[in-house]
Order: sequence, then structure tokens, then C-alpha cells
Amino acid sequence: MTAHLLTIGDEILIGQIVDTNSSWMSRQLNLQGIQVTGKSSVGDTRAAIIDGIKNAAAKADIIIMTGGLGPTKDDITKKTLAEFFDSDMQFHQEVFDLIAAYFTKVGRKMPESIRDQATLPSKATILHNKVGTASGMWFDQENKVYISLPGVPFEMEYLMQREVLPRIKDKFPGNPIVHRTLLTAGEGESAIAQRLDVFEDTLPEHIKLAYLPSLGQVRLRLSGFGDATVAGRTEAELQEQLDQLKQTLLNLLPDLVYGQEEESLPKVIGNILLAQGKQFGTAESCTGGYVSHLITSIPGSSRYFPGTVVTYAYELKTKLLGVRPETLLKEGAVSEATVREMAEGALDTLGVDVALAISGIAGPDGGLPDKPVGTVWIAVADRHRTIAEKHIFGRDRLKNIQLTGIYGLNLVRRFLLGMV
Repeated sequence: MTAHLLTIGDEILIGQIVDTNSSWMSRQLNLQGIQVTGKSSVGDTRAAIIDGIKNAAAKADIIIMTGGLGPTKDDITKKTLAEFFDSDMQFHQEVFDLIAAYFTKVGRKMPESIRDQATLPSKATILHNKVGTASGMWFDQENKVYISLPGVPFEMEYLMQREVLPRIKDKFPGNPIVHRTLLTAGEGESAIAQRLDVFEDTLPEHIKLAYLPSLGQVRLRLSGFGDATVAGRTEAELQEQLDQLKQTLLNLLPDLVYGQEEESLPKVIGNILLAQGKQFGTAESCTGGYVSHLITSIPGSSRYFPGTVVTYAYELKTKLLGVRPETLLKEGAVSEATVREMAEGALDTLGVDVALAISGIAGPDGGLPDKPVGTVWIAVADRHRTIAEKHIFGRDRLKNIQLTGIYGLNLVRRFLLGMV
């Protein structure tokens, strides 16, 4: 069974907003064994919407549209769908009552124009929206399903979870697709693939391994494709097979895998610190507090993270972290010696058990022949030892800062676990 996702709205085409709805819907549909074979976007015109629907219907069994269902004049999706399905428009009192209840709940006066939100194509099965004013619509025609949903993400997700996905499951009982995801940091896609070459050769035909790279990280997704008519491929059997294969991957990549499914690296480090009863702090130069931002994005991080010291200037590195002036003059701020002294000084300045220090040339200017732009030194220290790593990234300032954060936190993880 296949699906095509169609987003409606000029704001997407001109880049004013980013379409996050499609990626969320794709994941949910995939979990139900529905293969998303295409995605497209069209503008807010009758002709564009109709052409988009026709093109989608030629390629898939399920067409899911988002957007264009608001109360303003530029929201023409409802009327266009009525025309496409040769349907008249009908006022639905139960929809109007639901909208009125919504306005009462949020404590706002209901505009008179909102009445139009209860006027919908008569051939549509109404998908009731209790978190907004735009109802969803479901059309059956010639063995295909056409679904129209609001573009507001939380309204779309509400209707997908409570209305659309259960109906799709009843109408199109498909074969299960099961996933397991491992999260890695510290190596690129090609290096990991080389380490897993033999592992991939042993995978059965119905199980695939996908590499999903992002900045400084690679997600490894195992996918099992079920078939209720084939032995060993029921959903329960797939779950067991993928759990075993996931453990094999963990054994093959113990230094790289930091988490599973939707875990984040800062969250994983927080859990380790809590388990070990340790306090952690940072001393940042070129990242300007970015690492502490990542750490404090996790609720409850105050239990293990008292703070950071951002020391851009030489004199602050000396005054706040105890870096020796002779070290800075001889080795420079971006050096192993300096970053080691920063980490060791942060232990006392912040009163923590473990400290991360970072100093580098984020760019795009400021490089030297022996220290090009993108050169970063990272150190981690506790009361017994200090380790340091050098990395050379690229010339993009923001990417350098983000990569430094990822590599720095991964070094902290490995340090805490005794891997370095």
C-alpha cells in the first residue's frame, strides 16, 4: 500500500516556513506498513491544487493533503475539493458546536467569520478537530482515499493519531514494518560502513540497514519488513530478530553508539552523570557557551551542571581558569597545553568533578599555516587525569561550533565510561 503527501500553501514554496509535517507523517505511515512513495507541494490556487491531487492519485493509493483549511479568503482547499469530487457545500451544526466549544475552552471570542469553518463538502467524512477550528476531511473514490488535514502541526498530528491512522489501519491492513535505531557520534558514514561490511552481508533479505548521517552523527536504522504469510516474518518475530541484530551492532560499535531511538547526546550524558553522582562543568572559548546550551536544554540538568565559564580573551583564561600566561604566549590559545590547563582550572573554578574545555578557530578568518580555520582542541579532566583531542573541521563558523559541541560531548561520554 502506497501514500503520497501533498502540502498546500505558497508559504512553503517561497521558503517562508519549513515543511515538518511530511517527515512526521512519513514516520507514522511507515510504522503501519504504508510506503510513502512521493511528496509534493503546490501553491494556493485552484488549478495547482487540482493538478497536485491528480498527479498524486496517479502514483499512490492514499493521498494526504495538508494546508489551506483556514478561515481566510486565501484558504481555498475546501471549495477546490468540493469541485474535484463534484460535491456541494453543507453546513454541519455539530462541527460548528465543536468550534464554539473550542473558543470557550481557550477563552476567546469566536469571530463571526469562523462559521464558514463548519461549511464542508457534503461527500466528505468529517474528521473532528478538538484542538483547532479546521476539520479534517476523508474522501473515498475509485479505491483510493483522499485525506485533507490542517497545516498547523499540532492539529495535523491530533487528527492523524485519533482519526486518520486508525481508519487507514482498518481499511488497509498491511504488513508490519519494524524499526530499531542506534545513534552514533565520532565517525562518518563511510568509516562506519567499512566496520559493518561483514555484518551487512549476513542480514536476511527482509531486513535492511540504513545510514542516516547528520552533522557529526550517524543514525543506524535497522528495518524489518514483515509478511504474515511467511514463517519468521510476523511482527513479534521481527521484533525479536531486530533486538538481536541491534545488540550485535552495539557489540561492533561500542565506542561510537551513544544512544537509541530518539535519545540525545546531552540527555545520555546527563543520565551517566546522575548514575555516577558527578558534577560537570564547561570552559568554552570558540563555542561561546554552545555546549552549555546543549546541556541545559535537558530538563533537570541543574542536578549535575552548575554552570560554565566562557573565556574568549587571554586575560580571562588566566584570571578565571588559571591558565599560565607563559603557556598562552608560547603555545597560543588554540593548543593542547592551553586546553588542558583550561579543563583543569575549570574543576576548581566551577567546583565540579569533571570538566570539558574547548578552544579553537571557528572562522571564517583567523587561521594560521600551522593552525588553519577549523582547528579545535578539546580536553576533559577530572581530579586524576586529563585527556585532549585535536580536530580540524572546515571553514563554516556555525558548523564548526556545532561539530565541536558534538565531538566534545562525545569525548565526555567516553571519558565517563572509561573508554579513553
